[in-house]
Amino acid sequence: QVTLVESGGGLVAAGKSLRLSCAASGRALDGNTMGWWRQTPGKEREFVARISWSGDVVQYADAIKDRFAITRDNTKNMLYLGMFSLRPEDTAVYYCAMKLAGRDRYEYWGQGTQVTVSS
Repeated sequence: QVTLVESGGGLVAAGKSLRLSCAASGRALDGNTMGWWRQTPGKEREFVARISWSGDVVQYADAIKDRFAITRDNTKNMLYLGMFSLRPEDTAVYYCAMKLAGRDRYEYWGQGTQVTVSS
């Protein structure tokens, strides 16, 4: 069983920065891929970014490319999302997720953290 807990959300003004964190706990975590998704009311959850275990493979959604940075610290089982030059349209609940090694889908999700960007 894997547990993911996000933190770091809040209310910020447009143009400011925020860093989200996701703490992972559980067994057999080595080799996993992790990512961030976000969701606004009435819309489907959308992909934001993902990162491989080694950090060599990183992918971003076009909407946030060059403004967000996904990183991880495997020694602490932590995932991060640095968000810069935030825009009101970045307002959403942000979720972290994990795909275990050898699996083909993200099976584990956090409870989400709210990010609100004011104009």
